[in-house]
Amino acid sequence: MSLRSRQRRQTRTHGSVGKTIVAVAAGVLALAACAVGGLAIWVLNVAADAPDIDTLRPANDGANSQVFDSAGNSLGYVQSDILREPVKLKKIPKDLQEATIAIEDSNFYEHGGVDYGAIIRAAVANAEAGEVKQGASTITQQLVRNLYIEDPKDTIERKIKEARMAQQYEEEHSKNQILDEYLNTATYGTNNGKSSVGVQAAAEAFFDKDVQDLGLRESAMLAGLPQAPSEYNPFTNPNAAIKRRNEVLDAMADQGYITPAKAAKIKDTGPGLQAGDKYLQRSQPFFFDFVQNELIDKYGLKKVRQGGLKVYTTLNPTDQAAAEQAIANAPPVYGAARALVSTDTNTGAILAMASSQSYDTSQFNLAATGERQPGSSFKPFVLTTAVDQGIDPETTTFPAPSTITLTPPGSEPWTVSGGVGGSITLADATANSVNTVFAQLGVDVGPANFDEMAHKMGITSDLQGVYAEALGGTSTCCTVLEMSNAYATLANGGVHHDPTAITKVVFPNGKVDKPEDSEGTRVISDGVAYTVANVMEGTLDFGTAQGYDLPGCTAAGKTGTTEEQSDAWFVGYTPDVSTAVWTGNPDARTPLPGYGATLSAPVWQDYMEVAATKGCRDFPAPKDPADLSTYSSSSSSSSTYDTTSTTTDPAATTATTTPAPTGDTNGDGYPDNAYAPGIQGNGGN
Repeated sequence: MSLRSRQRRQTRTHGSVGKTIVAVAAGVLALAACAVGGLAIWVLNVAADAPDIDTLRPANDGANSQVFDSAGNSLGYVQSDILREPVKLKKIPKDLQEATIAIEDSNFYEHGGVDYGAIIRAAVANAEAGEVKQGASTITQQLVRNLYIEDPKDTIERKIKEARMAQQYEEEHSKNQILDEYLNTATYGTNNGKSSVGVQAAAEAFFDKDVQDLGLRESAMLAGLPQAPSEYNPFTNPNAAIKRRNEVLDAMADQGYITPAKAAKIKDTGPGLQAGDKYLQRSQPFFFDFVQNELIDKYGLKKVRQGGLKVYTTLNPTDQAAAEQAIANAPPVYGAARALVSTDTNTGAILAMASSQSYDTSQFNLAATGERQPGSSFKPFVLTTAVDQGIDPETTTFPAPSTITLTPPGSEPWTVSGGVGGSITLADATANSVNTVFAQLGVDVGPANFDEMAHKMGITSDLQGVYAEALGGTSTCCTVLEMSNAYATLANGGVHHDPTAITKVVFPNGKVDKPEDSEGTRVISDGVAYTVANVMEGTLDFGTAQGYDLPGCTAAGKTGTTEEQSDAWFVGYTPDVSTAVWTGNPDARTPLPGYGATLSAPVWQDYMEVAATKGCRDFPAPKDPADLSTYSSSSSSSSTYDTTSTTTDPAATTATTTPAPTGDTNGDGYPDNAYAPGIQGNGGN
């Protein structure tokens, strides 16, 4: 039969089960060179016990899951010990298909699952050699073994059952389907602990190429590997690999797939190897890890590693580049790092997640996981609580002494420093970050209420319900991601969206899974959010971050600097983008040479000029305006304070003194070992 006729032949003659069993028995008897009648009966019985493949579930090595940014650019593959990326047969070069058939199953297009002639030839060759020198398993038998036989034993019983199952498989699948499945499930070798299953993964591992770009030399090399992947691994045993490749080329020439001259020419070349790392490379590794954790939480580890998921994320490559550039542009601070998270206020989608820390140095994600004291950037949660309770920030005034001692209900006296003297409206106190005013406001609205508000708006870290939290004196809060997300609630008119890094997940069967929080949850009225935004515009217009606004665009924000200037924040937003920037030492509370306005606000401005200045708009007028009235504080009437001096020194407006919290053995006003995210939780790993 000619080569073309053999390739065209797709139909097979299917005999009865009785004929099949007799044929299998004949083959096994030939292999064993035994014609004993009792053995024939035994073979018949074993074959009859072969399971029906329709009742079995095929093994599934799955496929590596791939992650993409919002523009469809690959960010990399989820790491797994098995590398597999199934491809259609039409994408696999003819050379590779023919090389596989030539070396593994020369009569592939003629037999019905079992090649009886090959069995006889192998039996004779092995008998003459006195050892097993030649096999007779067809591609279909090998496929059945890969799919249905777990931990196959090298026994005659297994071979008999495998032969019967191969014939069943051939009855239900075309030759192209069988070849396609085989080329996507065969094992081609293990390198650096990663096993390549299927020709696509093998092409990338050994040649750093897509399978469709392989030539004859590479195709012949790959075709020879499945018989003994370790023995023929070209990286560890190049001589054996080349010898095996040349055997493949000779087989192709003998069977008419290529000319002898062409085979000879290729045989005279080296292996042509180029180790690939496609499945190991990842861009944006901090964000990638964040996405991977989200996926594992929802789908489980096995599904994520080997489920063949196509994961489309929210990361905007333009915004991410702008974030990285903004951080790089900022003057470096010795011993300090910076982190930035930017959020789409309308959806909760993470647009950018960046830090100055190298992933090679530490895998701890400062932007998403590092819990740092927010300082005055926490004050908007107190302000929002007050406005939600009906307090008008434009008409309500508070004393603003340089130092004030308050006696909250059920608490010891609390002394706070950082004021401007005289009286000041709540709106101006927000813009200028006046601690003594917000201490009074925190007592008036109540820590349980402003902590609840912070949680509703997007803070997920634990809060202790203490008065010092009104000034950002938290114990385990907050991350840069949380702050960006919580401020986004204000920007979005009081509707909160959970932060998400995933737009959709596409499964191999075409099923698409999308985030569940598409509508969001209203946590405050649009009138309250509008009022707070209007107040916080003052921070950029004339307050602590004056000069870092976005020319031509409406924006609101808040600075924050913690005790000893160990953390410097700026969190700000437009109607569509909310961005938080933190500067500080990743591993300790070390004083910084500046404040939120000087260390973090410039980074925020640099980034937002790229990410948030297209299509600028004002905050929408509320449909449900806030019902507000002037408020008279009860805390100030029962307080004592010093008005002998006034100050606008940023250092003074960030300093607070509180009763030492539990676990504060050094008396610095903060829990011991707090706010060093690089060393929290098992070394930050």
